[in-house]
Amino acid sequence: MKRLKERWDINSNFQLVMILIVFAVTGSSAARLATPLTSFLGITADHFSAWVYWPARIILIFPIYQVLLIFFGFIFGQFRFFWNFEKKMLCRMGLGFFFKS
Repeated sequence: MKRLKERWDINSNFQLVMILIVFAVTGSSAARLATPLTSFLGITADHFSAWVYWPARIILIFPIYQVLLIFFGFIFGQFRFFWNFEKKMLCRMGLGFFFKS
């Protein structure tokens, strides 16, 4: 836990617990919201092979996850941490141009 707190530059165990809760809630919510979204778009396991369905579902989950991460981070009082986390992650993926002025 100490290494994680140092790596993320956080001070309290409470903040660490809040961050871990946000990650858990966000992951579960994104996966849950992907099902109705894929159905709405007509991407179902009945109509597509697993080779198409699962990559499409994962691609849809990614932006949902990004938005929910910021949303739940705000709700749990950890907006600053997750905003910085989001920027760092997107820059590493080569999408940092969204944050350049």
